[in-house]
Amino acid sequence: MATFSQSGLATLKMVAGPLSRRSLLSVLPAALASLSTGVIAQTLRPTPLQIVARSGVALSGVYAGHLQGACTNDRDAIYWSMTTSIVKTDVSGNVLRQITVANHHGDLCHVDGKIYVAVNLALFNDPQKRSDSWIYVYDADDLSLLKRHAVSEVVYGAGGIAFGDDRFIVVGGLPDGVGANALYEYDDQFRLRREIVLKTGQTYKGIQTAAYDGSHWWFGCYGKPDFMEVLIRADRTFDAIGKFAFDASTGLIALDRDTFLVAKAGCGKESCVARLVPVDLNAWVKDGTLRPL
Repeated sequence: MATFSQSGLATLKMVAGPLSRRSLLSVLPAALASLSTGVIAQTLRPTPLQIVARSGVALSGVYAGHLQGACTNDRDAIYWSMTTSIVKTDVSGNVLRQITVANHHGDLCHVDGKIYVAVNLALFNDPQKRSDSWIYVYDADDLSLLKRHAVSEVVYGAGGIAFGDDRFIVVGGLPDGVGANALYEYDDQFRLRREIVLKTGQTYKGIQTAAYDGSHWWFGCYGKPDFMEVLIRADRTFDAIGKFAFDASTGLIALDRDTFLVAKAGCGKESCVARLVPVDLNAWVKDGTLRPL
């Protein structure tokens, strides 16, 4: 059965005019044809984020700190965490708003008009657990600070956050020699629900980035000469875990189950740059492009 939006009904009335039911039925095919053209054109017109997903985007400017993570508002803005600044851009990478923040702001996510950032104000990866872990909450429009939540349970330093299935998952650092990563599940008031042990083996400095695509959780980890960069995929219950040789340690955005943006970032002596490029992670897992570890 055909259904019409309010604008579609208005168009139909304009075409039909004050007609009887029989007359209305006589003009209905022509009205439907004119409506279909508009509906199809609207459906085929790509959204700003779909354009980004096809071509990627570079962050405008250079920054003192390196990229820690990125997220979108699912419409027309991208948010970049550059360690000591948060930058809001349009989908072409042009800066709309920028604020200076405390060292160290990590990975971030957008939920209902707010930006949530994993923050550690003390030591990362310290065996004596001398971290100072927080979630800072910013207004997605003007980046004003709205609230801070202490997450002292993240004992090796809060470094990343993602949201999915009505829960926040916070990730963080890891000392040398520890063979599993901890995930921390919180409600919307950042009351701890549970700690999840992710049997990943040792990853260099823990987990840096997190994202959720609606069916899988993804976690990006650093590498160094004797540690390969690792991308971890877990199912919704965190039971089935896959590890892949892929670098998503400076930013990973799941636009949907099929479309991802991964960050590529680099620093010179005094300045850092960043960009996002499209990737097809779930498809790559299926066809073997992502190499399991």
